[in-house]
Amino acid sequence: MHAYELFTAVKPAIVNDMFMWMRETDRNLYKTALGSLATNRKLRLAFLQKKPATEQIAWMHKTLMLKSSDMIGEHLLQVYFMKGQEEMLATFCDGLEIPHDGNGQVEGELPETLDADKLKTAVDALLEKYDPALVALYLYTFNIQTPDGWEELSKTLAEDDRLKLA
Repeated sequence: MHAYELFTAVKPAIVNDMFMWMRETDRNLYKTALGSLATNRKLRLAFLQKKPATEQIAWMHKTLMLKSSDMIGEHLLQVYFMKGQEEMLATFCDGLEIPHDGNGQVEGELPETLDADKLKTAVDALLEKYDPALVALYLYTFNIQTPDGWEELSKTLAEDDRLKLA
């Protein structure tokens, strides 16, 4: 799945939480996201900034569903998971025994393959602690970090009914 497809399929509440996190913890990131999407749609940032936050977020979500916003969407998902969901990333990396900095930032290269048993254990650990739709969004986001995704993860996402985006 591409990022724009993820934004189409995911629960709006998760996107709302993502942008509210950005707005509350890193105003510059939020403004940059809004500005990048405005530029992409040939709108002036000032026009969007006059709207209430709820309308801004709804507009960003709608815009991120467009194929033309795919790169921006992928980047925003990466930033959100790396900065806003560090514990989730660390749990996943620990489960797969992927070396990381303690916050989920992978040290070195991502593995070429994922061990199916370790993947199942890592996914189960995530689902015990987090909203399944958020876990699914994270796993889909992780899977687009390599051109064709990981075969094991793609299979898990397709077959595990707990990993539905909506």
